[in-house]
Amino acid sequence: MSSLPEIASQDSQAKKTQRRKFLDVFEIWNRKLHFYIGLYLLLFLWLFAFTGLLLNHPKWRFAEFWPNRKQWRIEQTIRPPVGGDLEKANDLMRQLRLRGEVEWTVGRQQPGHFDFRVQRPGHVVEVKTDFGKGIATVQHNELNAWGVMHVLHTFSGVRIGDARMQRDWSMTSVWSAFMDAVAVGLTLMVLSSLYMWYGLKLKRRLGLLALGLGLLSCLFFVVGLRLLY
Repeated sequence: MSSLPEIASQDSQAKKTQRRKFLDVFEIWNRKLHFYIGLYLLLFLWLFAFTGLLLNHPKWRFAEFWPNRKQWRIEQTIRPPVGGDLEKANDLMRQLRLRGEVEWTVGRQQPGHFDFRVQRPGHVVEVKTDFGKGIATVQHNELNAWGVMHVLHTFSGVRIGDARMQRDWSMTSVWSAFMDAVAVGLTLMVLSSLYMWYGLKLKRRLGLLALGLGLLSCLFFVVGLRLLY
Protein backbone atom coordinates (compact mmCIF):
# COMPACT_ATOMS: atom_id res chain seq x y z
CA MET A 1 0.00 0.00 0.00
CA SER A 2 1.15 3.51 -0.73
CA SER A 3 1.99 5.72 2.18
CA LEU A 4 0.31 9.07 2.76
CA PRO A 5 3.34 11.10 1.60
CA GLU A 6 3.44 9.07 -1.64
CA ILE A 7 -0.30 9.65 -2.25
CA ALA A 8 0.12 13.38 -1.60
CA SER A 9 3.07 13.47 -3.98
CA GLN A 10 1.08 11.68 -6.69
CA ASP A 11 -1.85 14.09 -6.25
CA SER A 12 0.49 17.06 -6.49
CA GLN A 13 2.12 15.64 -9.63
CA ALA A 14 -1.29 15.00 -11.19
CA LYS A 15 -2.37 18.58 -10.49
CA LYS A 16 0.83 19.92 -12.04
CA THR A 17 0.31 17.74 -15.11
CA GLN A 18 -3.30 18.88 -15.42
CA ARG A 19 -2.24 22.52 -15.03
CA ARG A 20 0.47 22.07 -17.66
CA LYS A 21 -2.01 20.56 -20.10
CA PHE A 22 -4.40 23.44 -19.51
CA LEU A 23 -1.65 25.99 -20.15
CA ASP A 24 -0.55 24.18 -23.31
CA VAL A 25 -4.10 24.19 -24.67
CA PHE A 26 -4.54 27.84 -23.64
CA GLU A 27 -1.33 28.90 -25.41
CA ILE A 28 -2.34 27.06 -28.59
CA TRP A 29 -5.74 28.74 -28.68
CA ASN A 30 -4.26 32.08 -27.68
CA ARG A 31 -1.95 31.99 -30.71
CA LYS A 32 -4.80 30.90 -32.99
CA LEU A 33 -6.99 33.68 -31.64
CA HIS A 34 -4.26 36.25 -32.20
CA PHE A 35 -3.57 34.93 -35.70
CA TYR A 36 -7.10 34.68 -37.07
CA ILE A 37 -8.48 37.82 -35.43
CA GLY A 38 -5.53 39.71 -36.88
CA LEU A 39 -6.39 38.43 -40.37
CA TYR A 40 -10.06 39.35 -39.93
CA LEU A 41 -9.22 42.86 -38.75
CA LEU A 42 -6.50 43.48 -41.34
CA LEU A 43 -8.53 45.43 -43.92
CA PHE A 44 -10.59 47.21 -41.26
CA LEU A 45 -7.40 48.47 -39.61
CA TRP A 46 -5.94 49.56 -42.95
CA LEU A 47 -9.18 51.38 -43.75
CA PHE A 48 -9.19 53.32 -40.48
CA ALA A 49 -5.43 53.94 -40.59
CA PHE A 50 -5.58 55.32 -44.14
CA THR A 51 -8.67 57.46 -43.60
CA GLY A 52 -7.24 58.68 -40.29
CA LEU A 53 -4.07 59.83 -42.06
CA LEU A 54 -6.11 61.66 -44.69
CA LEU A 55 -8.25 63.36 -42.05
CA ASN A 56 -5.16 64.28 -40.05
CA HIS A 57 -3.29 65.66 -43.09
CA PRO A 58 -5.81 67.37 -45.41
CA LYS A 59 -3.00 69.18 -47.29
CA TRP A 60 -1.85 65.89 -48.79
CA ARG A 61 -4.82 66.29 -51.20
CA PHE A 62 -5.16 62.64 -52.09
CA ALA A 63 -8.74 63.51 -53.05
CA GLU A 64 -7.48 65.18 -56.24
CA PHE A 65 -6.84 61.75 -57.73
CA TRP A 66 -10.60 61.08 -57.73
CA PRO A 67 -13.35 62.94 -59.60
CA ASN A 68 -15.19 65.73 -57.83
CA ARG A 69 -18.50 65.00 -56.21
CA LYS A 70 -21.61 65.09 -58.35
CA GLN A 71 -24.70 67.10 -57.49
CA TRP A 72 -28.13 67.15 -59.06
CA ARG A 73 -31.58 68.35 -58.00
CA ILE A 74 -35.02 67.06 -58.88
CA GLU A 75 -38.59 67.94 -57.93
CA GLN A 76 -41.21 65.29 -57.33
CA THR A 77 -44.85 65.33 -56.33
CA ILE A 78 -45.64 63.83 -52.93
CA ARG A 79 -48.53 62.96 -50.67
CA PRO A 80 -48.39 64.88 -47.38
CA PRO A 81 -47.33 62.35 -44.72
CA VAL A 82 -48.84 61.98 -41.27
CA GLY A 83 -47.50 61.02 -37.86
CA GLY A 84 -44.41 62.09 -35.98
CA ASP A 85 -41.20 63.37 -37.52
CA LEU A 86 -39.69 59.91 -38.03
CA GLU A 87 -42.91 58.51 -39.51
CA LYS A 88 -43.09 61.48 -41.89
CA ALA A 89 -39.48 61.04 -42.94
CA ASN A 90 -39.88 57.30 -43.54
CA ASP A 91 -43.08 57.88 -45.55
CA LEU A 92 -41.38 60.51 -47.71
CA MET A 93 -38.35 58.27 -48.22
CA ARG A 94 -40.60 55.50 -49.49
CA GLN A 95 -42.32 57.90 -51.86
CA LEU A 96 -39.00 59.30 -53.09
CA ARG A 97 -37.30 55.87 -53.09
CA LEU A 98 -34.48 56.93 -50.82
CA ARG A 99 -32.37 54.74 -48.55
CA GLY A 100 -30.11 55.73 -45.70
CA GLU A 101 -29.91 57.18 -42.22
CA VAL A 102 -32.25 60.08 -41.40
CA GLU A 103 -30.45 63.20 -40.21
CA TRP A 104 -32.49 66.16 -39.05
CA THR A 105 -31.68 69.64 -40.28
CA VAL A 106 -30.71 72.32 -37.80
CA GLY A 107 -33.42 74.83 -36.95
CA ARG A 108 -37.19 74.83 -36.54
CA GLN A 109 -39.44 73.49 -39.27
CA GLN A 110 -41.55 76.08 -41.07
CA PRO A 111 -45.34 75.54 -41.06
CA GLY A 112 -46.35 73.44 -44.03
CA HIS A 113 -42.77 72.42 -44.70
CA PHE A 114 -40.70 69.43 -43.61
CA ASP A 115 -36.95 69.30 -44.26
CA PHE A 116 -34.48 66.55 -43.45
CA ARG A 117 -31.35 64.87 -44.76
CA VAL A 118 -30.69 61.24 -45.71
CA GLN A 119 -27.13 59.98 -45.49
CA ARG A 120 -25.31 56.82 -46.38
CA PRO A 121 -21.62 56.29 -47.25
CA GLY A 122 -21.04 57.97 -50.59
CA HIS A 123 -24.39 59.71 -50.83
CA VAL A 124 -26.07 62.62 -49.04
CA VAL A 125 -29.60 63.69 -49.98
CA GLU A 126 -31.24 66.92 -48.79
CA VAL A 127 -35.03 66.82 -48.86
CA LYS A 128 -37.16 69.97 -48.66
CA THR A 129 -40.92 69.58 -48.88
CA ASP A 130 -43.79 71.98 -49.38
CA PHE A 131 -47.02 70.28 -48.30
CA GLY A 132 -49.16 73.12 -49.65
CA LYS A 133 -47.87 72.54 -53.18
CA GLY A 134 -47.37 68.80 -52.70
CA ILE A 135 -43.79 69.03 -53.97
CA ALA A 136 -40.47 67.75 -52.62
CA THR A 137 -37.18 69.26 -53.77
CA VAL A 138 -34.49 66.59 -53.55
CA GLN A 139 -30.82 67.46 -53.91
CA HIS A 140 -28.46 64.52 -54.36
CA ASN A 141 -24.79 64.82 -53.42
CA GLU A 142 -22.73 61.87 -54.63
CA LEU A 143 -19.34 61.88 -52.94
CA ASN A 144 -16.02 60.82 -54.40
CA ALA A 145 -13.87 58.06 -52.87
CA TRP A 146 -12.39 60.54 -50.37
CA GLY A 147 -15.85 61.46 -49.20
CA VAL A 148 -16.85 57.81 -48.84
CA MET A 149 -13.82 57.05 -46.66
CA HIS A 150 -14.40 60.19 -44.59
CA VAL A 151 -17.98 59.09 -43.89
CA LEU A 152 -16.94 55.51 -43.05
CA HIS A 153 -14.39 56.78 -40.55
CA THR A 154 -16.99 58.74 -38.59
CA PHE A 155 -20.31 57.13 -39.57
CA SER A 156 -22.27 55.80 -36.57
CA GLY A 157 -25.87 56.85 -37.25
CA VAL A 158 -26.17 58.50 -33.82
CA ARG A 159 -25.49 62.21 -33.63
CA ILE A 160 -24.85 64.52 -30.72
CA GLY A 161 -27.98 66.50 -29.99
CA ASP A 162 -30.34 63.82 -31.30
CA ALA A 163 -32.63 63.19 -28.34
CA ARG A 164 -33.75 59.82 -29.75
CA MET A 165 -30.19 58.41 -29.83
CA GLN A 166 -31.23 55.62 -32.16
CA ARG A 167 -30.43 54.43 -35.67
CA ASP A 168 -33.08 54.52 -38.38
CA TRP A 169 -31.40 52.51 -41.15
CA SER A 170 -30.78 48.78 -40.81
CA MET A 171 -27.41 48.95 -42.59
CA THR A 172 -26.20 51.49 -40.02
CA SER A 173 -26.92 48.95 -37.30
CA VAL A 174 -25.01 46.31 -39.28
CA TRP A 175 -22.03 48.67 -39.66
CA SER A 176 -22.20 49.49 -35.94
CA ALA A 177 -22.19 45.77 -35.08
CA PHE A 178 -19.07 45.25 -37.21
CA MET A 179 -17.37 48.18 -35.50
CA ASP A 180 -18.19 46.61 -32.13
CA ALA A 181 -16.62 43.39 -33.41
CA VAL A 182 -13.50 45.32 -34.43
CA ALA A 183 -13.27 46.90 -30.97
CA VAL A 184 -13.70 43.55 -29.21
CA GLY A 185 -11.22 41.90 -31.59
CA LEU A 186 -8.59 44.55 -30.92
CA THR A 187 -9.08 44.15 -27.18
CA LEU A 188 -8.59 40.38 -27.44
CA MET A 189 -5.50 40.83 -29.63
CA VAL A 190 -3.94 43.21 -27.12
CA LEU A 191 -4.63 40.84 -24.23
CA SER A 192 -3.18 37.88 -26.15
CA SER A 193 -0.13 40.00 -27.01
CA LEU A 194 0.38 40.79 -23.33
CA TYR A 195 0.24 37.10 -22.47
CA MET A 196 2.69 36.08 -25.21
CA TRP A 197 5.08 38.92 -24.32
CA TYR A 198 5.09 37.97 -20.63
CA GLY A 199 5.91 34.37 -21.56
CA LEU A 200 9.13 35.45 -23.32
CA LYS A 201 11.50 36.13 -20.43
CA LEU A 202 14.28 37.50 -22.68
CA LYS A 203 11.90 40.09 -24.13
CA ARG A 204 10.31 41.30 -20.91
CA ARG A 205 12.53 44.37 -20.41
CA LEU A 206 12.18 45.62 -23.97
CA GLY A 207 8.45 44.88 -23.95
CA LEU A 208 8.05 46.65 -20.62
CA LEU A 209 9.78 49.70 -22.08
CA ALA A 210 7.44 49.74 -25.08
CA LEU A 211 4.42 49.24 -22.83
CA GLY A 212 5.52 52.03 -20.53
CA LEU A 213 6.10 54.48 -23.39
CA GLY A 214 2.65 53.70 -24.79
CA LEU A 215 1.05 54.14 -21.39
CA LEU A 216 2.77 57.48 -20.78
CA SER A 217 1.83 58.74 -24.24
CA CYS A 218 -1.80 57.82 -23.70
CA LEU A 219 -1.90 59.38 -20.22
CA PHE A 220 -0.38 62.58 -21.60
CA PHE A 221 -3.32 63.11 -23.97
CA VAL A 222 -6.02 61.76 -21.64
CA VAL A 223 -4.88 63.40 -18.38
CA GLY A 224 -1.81 65.55 -18.99
CA LEU A 225 -3.38 68.05 -21.36
CA ARG A 226 -6.12 68.75 -18.82
CA LEU A 227 -3.50 69.67 -16.22
CA LEU A 228 -1.69 72.11 -18.53
CA TYR A 229 -4.64 74.50 -18.72
